Amino acid sequence: MFYGTHLICCATQIFSPKDKRKVVMSVFPCFKMNNLDLKYVDEFKYLGEIISNNERDDNDVLREVRAMFTRTNISARRFSSCSVSVKTVLFRSYCICFYGMELWKCYSLSTVNRLRSCYIKCMKLFFNYSKYYSVIDMLTELRLPSFDTLICNSRQVQNSHNSIIAQLCAILRHF
Repeated sequence: MFYGTHLICCATQIFSPKDKRKVVMSVFPCFKMNNLDLKYVDEFKYLGEIISNNERDDNDVLREVRAMFTRTNISARRFSSCSVSVKTVLFRSYCICFYGMELWKCYSLSTVNRLRSCYIKCMKLFFNYSKYYSVIDMLTELRLPSFDTLICNSRQVQNSHNSIIAQLCAILRHF
């Protein structure tokens, strides 16, 4: 929003019901806001997350793949001369912060495999390992979590006994 011109960019997103028998209409009238037509979109970014009207998280996972490559490349250049222990702290802090991973619940196997591959490639790039170096040896040497551990930990958040987290996850399941 620009205060001088009051330019507002708004969109509308429609989610189809899960039960196709409950579809009321497939074409909707144009909505207006301040005499501006709101356009219909299939996806939009909200608080950094890509929300798709097909209720799948593939596009958001792929956003995270691009973000991880970007964060790793920048960090690898800036901190190339640091010790392994310093790099490990930096990698944990900046490179494997999968923003919103706990919210992902519906994605394809090929998409999550792209993120897994990205995680391994970024780790090898950041720590100057050969692309043929053993992943298990690398994880053991660096004491970093495997990709499957990260996924498992994110699932634990969804099944949390904390009442606030449980309520938030319950609300998000309905979207």
